[in-house]
Amino acid sequence: MPDEPLVLGIETSCDETGVGIVRGHTLLADALASSVDQHARFGGVVPEVASRAHLEALVPTMQRALDEAKVTLADIDAIAVTSGPGLAGALLVGVAAAKGYALAADKPIYGVNHLAAHVAVDTLEHGPLPEPAVAMLVSGGHSSLLLVDDLTNGVEPLGATIDDAAGEAFDKVARLLGLGFPGGPIIDRTAREGDAASIAFPRGLTAPKDLAAHRFDFSFSGLKTAVARWVETRQRDGEPVPVADVSASFQEAVCDVLTAKAIDACLTRGVRTLVIGGGVAANSRLRVLAEQRAVKHGIEVRVPRPQLCTDNGAMVAALGSRLVAAGVAPSRLDLPADSAMPLTSVSVAG
Repeated sequence: MPDEPLVLGIETSCDETGVGIVRGHTLLADALASSVDQHARFGGVVPEVASRAHLEALVPTMQRALDEAKVTLADIDAIAVTSGPGLAGALLVGVAAAKGYALAADKPIYGVNHLAAHVAVDTLEHGPLPEPAVAMLVSGGHSSLLLVDDLTNGVEPLGATIDDAAGEAFDKVARLLGLGFPGGPIIDRTAREGDAASIAFPRGLTAPKDLAAHRFDFSFSGLKTAVARWVETRQRDGEPVPVADVSASFQEAVCDVLTAKAIDACLTRGVRTLVIGGGVAANSRLRVLAEQRAVKHGIEVRVPRPQLCTDNGAMVAALGSRLVAAGVAPSRLDLPADSAMPLTSVSVAG
């Protein structure tokens, strides 16, 4: 076996079927099949539709990844699969497939944490992760701040969303404005034509009374409601809704809170590296604002390229590669799909 393991990763936690192949910190293949178009007419992800789409897409996506990497299943040293958190039915498809491939090829299997994988994928872009580091994960289901001391051994949760996640708020506001689904990319594009200072939307959990108990937590439900009420007032008064200005002002409120709390977490813990991952990490304003605030304090910001921010198999393979290299024991073949897998578990113990 080469010095660095060849690891295949399978991701099916939500609406993306991903298969990635990694050797060490080098990405060899990242095949993806998305069912987002099937969910668009519902304005959000439908679990049953997602599970069925994974069933249809997994085998051809697996073959595309193997072809792209120019390897066979027999060449693979280990198989990693997202065990949780995520949609229960969607997770089951990936975990069952990984078990089948592992059994057929006689390869060790690693059930890994979806959120930890979002941190690990940065190593494919920027090399080994300085430890300790603070990671901010922002997606449709999660808004979390983590202290990463040893990615293969667990992470310490610092804060999380107490209601709507950032990506969920983007989707809901986009639907309110008639922009479509998924909301993140659409609002990002629309906001470029708007004035981010035109509407003073609230910044959740940033008041002094909130910081005592929720210093590193997030809340975007109140922001979403404030946008809805502002739009409803305009419509009731017969005035046009400036969609670009609303998008820009809403986006600024989200990114302001996210970056302020992330930098505060770094300073509080004496950490000089901030990793941003998850689908919302692809947001252009979030990237710019994080960099502007970080440079003032000598903090390095590491954000993977947009294709690696959204759910993908490469991130699962990247975490699997770190686990194999660290000598972590593989999972048992009867590993579960755990839709509520805690952040403190990076992988499923053997």
